Amino acid sequence: MDIQALSARFGINAERRTGGGFPVFETSVKGLRVLLVSDETTARFLPQAADMVGRNAAKCAALVLPSPEPVADEATVDAVIKAGAEYDYLLAVGAGTLNDLCKYAGFLMHKKSGVFATAPSMDGFTSGVTPLIEGGRKITRPAQTASDVLMDLGVLCAAPRIMTGAGVGDILAKYCALTDWRISSYLTGEAVNEEAFSLMLEAVRACDGALPVLQRGEAEGVEKLMDALLISGYAMVIAGNSRPASGAEHHMSHFLEQDFLRRGERIPLHGVKVGLGTMVSLYLYHTLARRPAFEGCERVYAAAEHLPQPEYVEGALRSFGCPVRFSRLGIPRETVRRMFFEAYKLRDRFTILALYCKYGFMRDTADELLERFY
Repeated sequence: MDIQALSARFGINAERRTGGGFPVFETSVKGLRVLLVSDETTARFLPQAADMVGRNAAKCAALVLPSPEPVADEATVDAVIKAGAEYDYLLAVGAGTLNDLCKYAGFLMHKKSGVFATAPSMDGFTSGVTPLIEGGRKITRPAQTASDVLMDLGVLCAAPRIMTGAGVGDILAKYCALTDWRISSYLTGEAVNEEAFSLMLEAVRACDGALPVLQRGEAEGVEKLMDALLISGYAMVIAGNSRPASGAEHHMSHFLEQDFLRRGERIPLHGVKVGLGTMVSLYLYHTLARRPAFEGCERVYAAAEHLPQPEYVEGALRSFGCPVRFSRLGIPRETVRRMFFEAYKLRDRFTILALYCKYGFMRDTADELLERFY
């Protein structure tokens, strides 16, 4: 698995800081007008980015979004488009939402975008889609891939520990997402792109194997995590959708995000919510044999045997200071119960959650889940 070869295949410059900067990126922006986009939290990295870009670009300016944690809604997308109108290139200085905003605004304006990554917290760096909030609902829109992903290991290793944990949650979730894809092929005939599937699985296993060094905050672990996060985007591009990276655990996260929006409350980190959903999905897989048999169940049981236990993911997330119970996120118990029955409806995809709801198993399982994970 050669991350540089993969990046070159998709025309992406995934560049680690060498010496004084990012020579490939710096050469590519010579003579361009570049807008740096940060929020109030990541604005402290603007001087570093501005110094690098300013030495090469024809013009460099910054937009600081007036929030420590902006959301990718219609108003914020419009603000980035308006600010970026007179620029050739948008460089997000941050991670998840900022990267999403620049990718989508750049896509709409037919301008390149990139990201100076400040935390290894999510897997959207290289994906060709963008999650957005439109009309208070979480949706996914086509976008462009980032032209450049700039990685300074000193910055990434110093990221808040919970943000690294969010990245871990997003990667360990792929065990469930891939298994959801596979059982859908067994039970519904959905096609599986084997290249994307294998690529993602290999990356997850490599990152999983590096968890001990990542937990110690060592650069080698951060590199493995970033590789897996980048490869997740590439796998989605190969598959033509988010199937290699998103299953029932992401649907649960999306359901909760919409509830936070309705209540006007701060949305917890994506990977934290996905990590909780992963624990739920793993529990559903490992207890499926207790439920009544159904056509094709033996193949699903066999697929579940290769999955880690929910306690394993719980321990990994806990080691990074991530909440491992839904109640710790301030979510009402009844909302979590509704999530078990309704989250699968957010996407037209067959998953372990859809299976439980389709066969009526969730009626007898919801209380177990609440007892275990609320």
